[in-house]
Order: sequence, then C-alpha cells, then structure tokens
Amino acid sequence: MSNSDPGPDAVVTLREVTAETFTDVIDLSVSEAQKRFVAPNVYSLAQAYVNPEAWVRAIYAGEMPVGFLMLADEPEEPEYFLWRFMIDERYQGRGYGRQAIELLVDHVRARPGATELLVSFEQGEGGPEPFYRRLSFEPTGEIVDGEMVAKLVL
Repeated sequence: MSNSDPGPDAVVTLREVTAETFTDVIDLSVSEAQKRFVAPNVYSLAQAYVNPEAWVRAIYAGEMPVGFLMLADEPEEPEYFLWRFMIDERYQGRGYGRQAIELLVDHVRARPGATELLVSFEQGEGGPEPFYRRLSFEPTGEIVDGEMVAKLVL
C-alpha cells in the first residue's frame, strides 16, 4: 500500500477486492475502541467466500484503499442489507464513509426490486449510530442478535 495520503478532494470509488489488493484490504483497521463494533476484514472476506449473496468492495479514496463494505445482495428480496462497513481509523472524519454509502445506495437503487437498505449495529460510545442517522437511516425498532436495525428507504 502506498504511504501517500489521498487528500480531501480524492475521488471515492468502490472496487472489487482482487488478489493484488487483498493484503491492503485486510490490513485496514478501525481504532481499538471501535473493534467491538465491526469484524476484521479478513473475517468478512472469509464469510463472503462461503456466502454467494455477499457483494464485497474495497473503498478507495483516489488510489488509496481506505475502507471496506459487504452487502447482502439477494435480488429476490426487496430489502438489501449492509452486512459490513468500515473506514480505516487513519481516514475517518474525511467524508470518505459518507461518499461510500452514497455510492452503495446508488448501486442498490439499481438492483432488482430494491425498496430499502438495512443495516444493524451495536449501540454504544464510539459506535456507528450517529453516522448512520446523519445519512437518514431510521431505526426500525427491531433488535437482531443484540444489534439495532435501521433502514434507509430508497
């Protein structure tokens, strides 16, 4: 991975994880305090390998990998589920996460029959709830495996 900083005007893209980028993606990490909120990327990639509905993408700012996301993409269902999402601790607070979610929403809107994007998260200090609320995800009132479920109507 290059050591150059992508800068505030870097274009955010979602890219396939390849053999060439695999190590860069698994080296991305959240802060120690955030680790209880999201699984390591290597675990997510292993899950994706055995779950055909997993759609995984590395999040890039310019040519720098800065994050990772995994979508449960099941076209026969009207709701799509953001299964995993993270921005490396070095790149948080720069708008890359917001831009990545906007790109994901555009992708999901183009999928067959999509009506909403769901996400679930553990609540707590330093957790992702404020981030998702700023992006118009609304709690559904449902709790799954101890995590709050929120949805974005498409």
